[in-house]
Amino acid sequence: MVKLKRLADKDENSVIIHPPLSDEEIAARIKNYDTLTPKQFGTKYRELLFRPVELELNGQTHQLQFNHCVNPYCKWYGLPQKKFDIKGKPSRYKLATSGGEKSLICNPDPLKKMGAVLETRTLTISDWAVAEEIKRLVRIETVKDIEPEYEFHKDGCSNSDLTPFNEPKAFYKRGKSKSNSQRYQCKECNKFTNVLPNQRQSTTYHQKRNDVMPMFAKLLLNRTPVTRTCEILGIGRGTYYDKLEILYRRCLEFLEKHETRPLKNIEFDEMWLNSDRMIYHLNNVRKKGQGGSQFNGIEELQLPTSVIITSDVFSRYVFRSDVAYDWDISLSDVERDTRLFKEDHLSEFAKRNARFGEYSFFPQPPSKMDTQSQSEYYQELRKFERREKYIDGLHVHAAYTNFAHFWLIKQLVNASEWRFVTDDDKSLINSINRVFSKEIRLTDGHHFLCQTDKTKSRKMAYEEFKQAKQDLLEWGDLNEVGTNSLRKLAYLYLKELFETHTFHKEVSDGSGSHNEYADNPIEHPLASIDRGFRSVDCTTDLTSLEPREVAKLIVNVNDNATNSFIQHIRRRLSILERPLTKARGDGKSYIYSNFNPKYAQMALTILRTYHNFCLPFKTKEGKNSTVKTPAQRLGITDKEFSLENIIYLR
Repeated sequence: MVKLKRLADKDENSVIIHPPLSDEEIAARIKNYDTLTPKQFGTKYRELLFRPVELELNGQTHQLQFNHCVNPYCKWYGLPQKKFDIKGKPSRYKLATSGGEKSLICNPDPLKKMGAVLETRTLTISDWAVAEEIKRLVRIETVKDIEPEYEFHKDGCSNSDLTPFNEPKAFYKRGKSKSNSQRYQCKECNKFTNVLPNQRQSTTYHQKRNDVMPMFAKLLLNRTPVTRTCEILGIGRGTYYDKLEILYRRCLEFLEKHETRPLKNIEFDEMWLNSDRMIYHLNNVRKKGQGGSQFNGIEELQLPTSVIITSDVFSRYVFRSDVAYDWDISLSDVERDTRLFKEDHLSEFAKRNARFGEYSFFPQPPSKMDTQSQSEYYQELRKFERREKYIDGLHVHAAYTNFAHFWLIKQLVNASEWRFVTDDDKSLINSINRVFSKEIRLTDGHHFLCQTDKTKSRKMAYEEFKQAKQDLLEWGDLNEVGTNSLRKLAYLYLKELFETHTFHKEVSDGSGSHNEYADNPIEHPLASIDRGFRSVDCTTDLTSLEPREVAKLIVNVNDNATNSFIQHIRRRLSILERPLTKARGDGKSYIYSNFNPKYAQMALTILRTYHNFCLPFKTKEGKNSTVKTPAQRLGITDKEFSLENIIYLR
C-alpha cells in the first residue's frame, strides 16, 4: 500500500554528512581566533585541504576527496596527497597562491619511478561544500510519506491504545469521505475518525481544482506565461504555484518508480554522456516591505544562473538538470556557521559554505589581530544587509553543482566504461576529471571536446553540411570503399586519419620522453545540418587504443542530445525562454524570467520527465526508421507514457 507523499523539508534528508571537524578542533579555533592574524589562522587550519569528508547515502558510506591533480597525462593524476618516507619527507603536492586563489602544484617524484610529473596547477575546492551540495540536490528530489497523527478515541476511552491498523475488530467501518478516505468509529467511545487514503484510493486528496491538472501541465510545457495560464484556467497565482509543486512531486514519484528502480538493475557496457551548462537570467526582486524610503541600495536586477544538464548521447535521455541555486539557505545560516567555525579567517577550501562564493562567510567585527579595518567591515556588512532585502536563497558556484551533479549520476548509472562529451567549459571538464578520476586513470573513461562555431548563419551551416556529404562520398569513390552510408564512410575516413594523427604530443626531457595533451583537434567528417562542421578533440590518453578503436569513438562524438533538450527548455518553458528584444531595440527584456529558482527547478524536472517518457522522436538507420521515447531507447521501459500517466501515477 503506497501512502500519499509530500516534499521533504529542509531538515529532512536521506544524506548524512559527518563534519570533518571534532569538537576539540572547533574549541581550538575559538581559542586562537583572537590570537592569530587571518593569514596565520588560515595557515594553521588548512588541514581540511586533504581530509576526506564522509557522507552516507542510502545506507552506504562514501568518502569525498577531490583535491588532487586533474591532468590525465600526469603521473599524480587522481592520487591523494602523500608524504614520502625518505629524507626531507617530500610530499606529492604543494599549496600555492596565485591571484588570490589557492592551487595545488604537483611536485616531482622523489623516487624517480616510471612516469612523468607535469607540475600541473589545480584549483582547490572544499570537499565539505561539495558534500553539502550533494545533500541539497538529493533533498529537493526526495518525497516522504505523509504520516498524520490520529486521535481515534475520546478522552477516558478504555480502548485508547488500540487503532484500526493493529486491532481492526475494535472499530466499525463507516464508509468513505468525499476524498475517498476511510472512516472508522470506535466501538467503545463512538468517536469517528477519517484516515488518509492511499495513492490507489485517491490521487486528488487536498485538491479543489484537480480537474485543471492535465491542462495545467500542457500549458506549462507549451510556453504559456503564468498570467495567461491563470486566465485560461480561472485560477489565482497561489493556486498556480500549488499546482506546479503538486505536478513536480508527481514527477518525482514517477521517476522513483520508472527511472531509479530500473537503472539499479541495468549495467551498461559503455555509457556516453553529453553535458552542457545553460545560463538563464533570474529576476532579482525585493521582498515585500523592502522598498520605498527604507530602501537604500540596489542589487543587480538580472542575475546569471547556471543550469547543468547531462544526457545520454544515443538515446537523448536526460539524466539530470540542476539549477545552481540554493533557495533554502539563508544568510542567518551562513552567519551561524561563520561564528561557529570561524570561517571568515579560513581559506575557501576549508569552508563549509564555500559554494556560495562571495557569500561564503558572514562579515564579523575585526578580531584583535585582524588586518581588516572597521570601515571595511561595515562595507561588507552593508552588502549582506542589502542582499537580505532580495529574494531568499543564494547562487551556488557552478563548479560545486557540477561536482554534485556528476557524482549523483555516477551513483545512479551502472557502467563499465564512461565516455564524456562537453564543450570547452573548464568547470565541467575539471569536475569530470575529479569525480571519475579512477575510471579515467584506468582508461575506462575518456573525455572528448566537441565545439561548433555559433556565429555562423543557418545558410552557412547548411552549405557545410552539403560539402561534408559530398567530400565523404568522393573520398569513398576514390578509395573504392563500396558503400554510400555516410556513417560508415566517416568511420573508415577516421580510421585512415588516425594512422598518423594523434591528440597527444610526445615530449622529450633529459631522462626520456612522455605524452602530453597536444590541443590538436580535428574536423569531424559528419557535419550537422543546422550547425555545420564541428571540431573534436580528446583530453584523455588514447595511446592504448588502435586507430580503428579511436575512429569508432570519435565517430560517436556529438552534442546533439543536450543541445536538443536546451532547445526544448527555451521553446517550452516560459520562465526559461530567451530574452525578448525591447520595442526600442536598445536592449533585452527578461520580463518572463522567474524570480524564484525553486520554480525553475520544478519546471525543469517536469520537462525532463515529459521529454524522457512522453516525447518520442524519429531516427533512421538505413531504410529503417524508429519512433521511440528516450526512455524506451535507453531500455528502462517498453512503452510510451502520457501526461495523465504521470499526473495520476498510472
